[in-house]
Amino acid sequence: MEEIPSQQSPESKIYHQPVMLRECMEGLNINPEGTYVDVTFGGGGHSLAILEKLKGGRLIAFDQDEDAKREAEKIQHRSFTFCYTNFRFIKQYLKLHGANQVSGILADLGISSHQIDEAARGFSTRFAGPLDMRMDRNAKLTAAKIVASYSEEQLHKVLGMYGELKNARTAARHIVMRRGEKPLHTTLDLKEALQAVAPRGKENKYFAQVFQALRIEVNHEMQALEDFLHQCGDVIESGGRLVVMSYHSLEDRLVKNYINTGKMYGEVEKDFYGNKLKPFEAVHRKPIEASEEELQQNSRARSARLRVAERTMYRG
Repeated sequence: MEEIPSQQSPESKIYHQPVMLRECMEGLNINPEGTYVDVTFGGGGHSLAILEKLKGGRLIAFDQDEDAKREAEKIQHRSFTFCYTNFRFIKQYLKLHGANQVSGILADLGISSHQIDEAARGFSTRFAGPLDMRMDRNAKLTAAKIVASYSEEQLHKVLGMYGELKNARTAARHIVMRRGEKPLHTTLDLKEALQAVAPRGKENKYFAQVFQALRIEVNHEMQALEDFLHQCGDVIESGGRLVVMSYHSLEDRLVKNYINTGKMYGEVEKDFYGNKLKPFEAVHRKPIEASEEELQQNSRARSARLRVAERTMYRG
């Protein structure tokens, strides 16, 4: 069996420090001979930990980021397959690789530490960089295009829905006013345009919400998450696990609703006998949160919410 690089290697730690690694592995309840999927490969921390537990099993990883693809190419292991695509195409690509049914799926939503820390990607409020925010750098839509071309009403909707800004309409108006004076090309341009409407003393949180909203819109994240979740019931075998870690309430709400009802919105449906018609049962009543010890080492874990569900016999 080929040697697997340790997930604790210095290089992996610099690229991305995986959040709640132990809790994710426990949630997957790994069968050494099973087939597992990591739909958000990122820096590979979670994938490497899964590979260490497999003996005869298989891991299929997904990511649309070219930097993640380069990290994945470092793993030379016969049990590992990498799919360079968005996880919304999970069913199609699993079928392509001969894995119609899998033992478990792990999704670590959001952006990696590496993406945040690379100023040129434009994800971070802390660094000066272009208003890009694309996870797939072949995509045409950027944050700069959104702030330059969306109408005030469209911006209001994006900032209110995805950033949950209380003054989304005012923020949208300021963006439209400022772009009329000069183009908003960089992260600093955008922050300066909204400086006057950011709550005093809470500017950092406010800008983080603005950037989150634009990032979600650029990458169609909520639509991709819905597409992905809808397919999980079809590809996870009975008794298999779905483990999803989210970093904001919009994602967590979708995941919670899907696990509890089998749908993104609305109440769970029941059959003639009152049995719930949904593919998963929650393993824990409440989401798992990072320990105090982990929070001291990795502040990004503070907003993480981990939900674990098990596939039932119900097949829809």
